Amino acid sequence: MKSDIEIALEAKMNPIKDVIAPFGITEDDIELYGKYKAKLSNEYLNTLKDKKDGKLILVTAINPTPAGEGKTTTSVGLADAFHKLNKNVMLAIREPSLGPCFGIKGGAAGGGYAQVVPMDELNLHFTGDFHAITSANNLLAALLDNHIQQGNEKKIDTRSVVWKRCVDMNDRVLRNVIVGLGSKTDGFVREDHFVITVASEIMAVLCLADDMQDLKKRLARMVVAYDYDGNPVTAEDIKAVGAMAALLKDAIKPNIIQTLEHTPVLVHGGPFANIAHGCNSVRATKSALKMADYVITEAGFGADLGAEKFFDIKCRMAGLKPDAAVIVATVRALKYNGGVKKEDLSKENLDALKKGIVNLEKHIENVQKYGVPVVVTLNAFVTDSDEEIAFIEKFCKDRDCEFALSRVWEKGGEGGIELAEKVLNTLETKQSNFKPLYDVNLSIKEKIEAVAKEIYGASSVSYSTAVENEIKRLEKHGFSNLPVCMAKTQYSLSDNPALLGKPEGFDINIRDMYVSAGAGFIVAITGSIMTMPGLSKTPAAYGIDVDDNGNITGLF
Repeated sequence: MKSDIEIALEAKMNPIKDVIAPFGITEDDIELYGKYKAKLSNEYLNTLKDKKDGKLILVTAINPTPAGEGKTTTSVGLADAFHKLNKNVMLAIREPSLGPCFGIKGGAAGGGYAQVVPMDELNLHFTGDFHAITSANNLLAALLDNHIQQGNEKKIDTRSVVWKRCVDMNDRVLRNVIVGLGSKTDGFVREDHFVITVASEIMAVLCLADDMQDLKKRLARMVVAYDYDGNPVTAEDIKAVGAMAALLKDAIKPNIIQTLEHTPVLVHGGPFANIAHGCNSVRATKSALKMADYVITEAGFGADLGAEKFFDIKCRMAGLKPDAAVIVATVRALKYNGGVKKEDLSKENLDALKKGIVNLEKHIENVQKYGVPVVVTLNAFVTDSDEEIAFIEKFCKDRDCEFALSRVWEKGGEGGIELAEKVLNTLETKQSNFKPLYDVNLSIKEKIEAVAKEIYGASSVSYSTAVENEIKRLEKHGFSNLPVCMAKTQYSLSDNPALLGKPEGFDINIRDMYVSAGAGFIVAITGSIMTMPGLSKTPAAYGIDVDDNGNITGLF
């Protein structure tokens, strides 16, 4: 079998202007980045406002395992299957970060014959959105330190600077640094920190902003530090908004490319789901809903992170109402949750499957709590037995879920027809009664505990002394009515990655907290989750190369 990148490089792409033509989008409506990539122009986006919305379908998954689930692959294949059924469909997904591409997770373009192309360009620099976000983030950091150096008019307490620099790479040695060393003119010496670009608040701001006006308002209210009296100092206070907006003026425009089967794909924004809110941009999703009858989008990692944040943050802020949700699982991953070692997952094991399927059960329960109809799909492997598949199908139907096998990795859109038909049937026969999990006017602790207990299944929540003090500070400054964005390991429903399946009776520990006032949420950091990942002993970068003809190899 060919590798993902071999399949992608052999694909015959259509000019992007031809891919979008059936949707009434002309070459005058886009800004081309070569033949196969484009951005939607602001002028065109403004013409969409009065058009009717299509149906919104979320693709999410069980907790990720080393066995692999294939959420993005399923999203791409499902869109291609809708296309094969002659449905007017668009896919809206996130841009990948360079950190995972060169680290351990790989890219985010799907796989096999269900991919978004050009795969190599998407996974590397694409249209430069992430570089623009990195530059805007670090410009703000530079202006902040310059403000302190040039007299500190706002009386910023240098021990209370909360804005961090960023880089879109896994670089553990930058987590904690000292800046300002040298002579007096080199700045004020203080401890500083880096986060990965996809964890920058500017990424979240860009992905939640409706337009440039909204973007500037959100940038303006970002908290960068606190003064000696404990009052917040914002990006607006240090006169950084206009220059940041100038760097982001093109990055805010959604990108459009295609699948291997020429289904149009909006790829825009990429906040991490285990740290940030894990969804593509509101602007891309809303635009797709105006352009297509059906929009398929995905949320990062498992439903406990990606789907929860999609529902409680993105949908709440943007006024979106999802019509159905697809939960992706594999027989192998469910057996892994049942205690089977990775090397033994190909063997039939109904006992382990029965033990591990509780992870899927919890995700079904969680999505149904939001009033959204659920379709479960198994990303099929040749080693799956008929008995294992039959057990999972009955399990899902007993819980009022449609069930379908997906073979999109192997067969592309054709392998997703069964899933597409089940989704269409769900849309026709079941009404979505979507509503967020909690009221934002609850206290900060009540919102955290709603997510921890209702979605994760925790029995209690504990808070460090520093978090207790931060909660008081946020309440004092009027931030208590924001939704919460939980930063948690993706590998478990708990904050302990070793607890697989459906753990019970555990405590969620909130060890750190800060406000992302521009994005409009409070970040609660649990367990050992970090905002700057590190590279593994054998990072994916070791296997990536370019040949004499300029072809990239080793990306996955």
